[in-house]
Amino acid sequence: MEQIYNQILLRGELDTLPAFSHESHGRRFYSFTLAVERLSGTMDLLHCVAAEELVQALDPSGGEMVELIGQVRSFNNRSGAGRRLVISAYAEQLRTCDDEPANEVTLCGSICRQPIFRRTPLGREICDLMLAVNRPYRRADYLPCILWGHTAQHCANFPVGTTLQLTGRLQSRTYVKQLETGSEQRVAYEISAITAGAVE
Repeated sequence: MEQIYNQILLRGELDTLPAFSHESHGRRFYSFTLAVERLSGTMDLLHCVAAEELVQALDPSGGEMVELIGQVRSFNNRSGAGRRLVISAYAEQLRTCDDEPANEVTLCGSICRQPIFRRTPLGREICDLMLAVNRPYRRADYLPCILWGHTAQHCANFPVGTTLQLTGRLQSRTYVKQLETGSEQRVAYEISAITAGAVE
């Protein structure tokens, strides 16, 4: 069976319409936001990128939902104050449908920063780690992941360089950043892991 290093399946409603984002190697790319409902009813608002030909081929008569199959990508946005890691779902396939909402991620990569283990005020165990997932041509995506409970305990002591396979979902989370000029509400994107384990 072929190893999956980076795959995402999203199925949600368009929160923002596709708008031109950038051009790369002669291809035009568009960005848009998908609103993907969790089982709890909470909405994840996820940044997506697709090539112009995929966007143009979308058939509105196919259903209310947009299904994206592709990869989770990252890049450092150096415009503005400081670096900000931008996490996107990069479309390899795009279609409309009327299926149920979906948010499924499978990753295999190397832990590139020492995992941080902590507990919430209510005592829930959490482990934050950064996973480097290789792309072709000697590039990599750096993806923040959050693990819970026994999975957090299990992975917290893995050393940097450990190869980790995980499944989960891409989620958005709002938080308040304290600045010298006051506070500012921001959105963070991370992979919330359901299963995770070291790969031999």
